[in-house]
Amino acid sequence: MCSGFFTVSTNSNMEFVDITEQAQKVVKAAETAEGLLCLFCPHTTAGLTINEGCDPAVQRDMLGLFRKMIPQSYPCRHAEGNSPSHMMATLTGSSVTMIIASGELRLGTWQHVFFCEYDGPKSRKVFWKVLPG
Repeated sequence: MCSGFFTVSTNSNMEFVDITEQAQKVVKAAETAEGLLCLFCPHTTAGLTINEGCDPAVQRDMLGLFRKMIPQSYPCRHAEGNSPSHMMATLTGSSVTMIIASGELRLGTWQHVFFCEYDGPKSRKVFWKVLPG
């Protein structure tokens, strides 16, 4: 099994969900000692990022700054009314790639992997692929 997906359920309109444990489970299940893990978010109003995971204030600050940079009051033309969510997803991006070393994700001391919801609450997918090597 070198590719697949897992689901992420979000509980509010905007939130960061720590998916580090799910990503590590993918690596364990793939039984790959060395290589890369690529995660991809197929949603245009959500994203992925790697950032500080030990202090939840960082995620709150990021969301607050995103709201300030991309105000909901801007007169967007998109009929669904969620253009700010699309813009925020562009800021974080749709994929992250991590090194696998000795069967573990090679993340920095404070780094965690986050699913970034900007148009929830929803049930979302994260696609993954393990590249041995």
